[in-house]
Amino acid sequence: MTRLNKYLAECGICSRREADKLIDQGRVIVNGQKAVSGMQVCGRDRVEVNGRQVKPVSSKVVLAYNKPIGVTCTEKDRYAEKTIVDSVKYPVRLTYAGRLDKDSDGLIILTNDGELIERMMRGANRHEKEYIVKVDREYTDDFLEKMSQGVYLRELDETTRPCFVERVGKYTFRIILTQGLNRQIRRMCERFGYKVKSLTRIRVMNIELSGLKTGAYRELKGQELTTLYRLCGMSEKN
Repeated sequence: MTRLNKYLAECGICSRREADKLIDQGRVIVNGQKAVSGMQVCGRDRVEVNGRQVKPVSSKVVLAYNKPIGVTCTEKDRYAEKTIVDSVKYPVRLTYAGRLDKDSDGLIILTNDGELIERMMRGANRHEKEYIVKVDREYTDDFLEKMSQGVYLRELDETTRPCFVERVGKYTFRIILTQGLNRQIRRMCERFGYKVKSLTRIRVMNIELSGLKTGAYRELKGQELTTLYRLCGMSEKN
């Protein structure tokens, strides 16, 4: 027997945390009955999400995708001009690990391994994400210092973790975060009176964007994939 949220993650639907939300929203049916949080299921049970039967994935897929500006990180949104599902035409249903807002571009990891998503998105694990950011005017060394020390974001009532920030040019800097608050970098810059003109994620943990064209994806394999799983405290065979 397997806990239902873990079963849904093994089906590649989402992370366990997101699975709990689907269950609470009444969107999961087990053997014709509305599922309840914490219930156990086995291979003989019929599990449906949004009216579609789901089963554990037979093989795991992990992609690195270079998201263009204008693509929304959502699977279904009638207001979105173009969703990430529309953009990545892949024969297996995949979910993203960590969002990028519509106005940002760069690296996103897509996978059907719900447990991997869970480990990557768990804030306590402090996994690194690296960005190149361009602001609307020349910034100061004091700005970089304050950004690196942690910034109180009033609208979220939270102070960001200290982070690495490095000058790249007059208007451009590199920043490495170990958390993922909503529109975090944009909010941090706005706190000091700067507006972000462009924001590109160039690395997630050991996976780098380098060489991947805008809108393209590549399947992660070999040592690169093994290292990603290891950094998440997992094995590819889990």
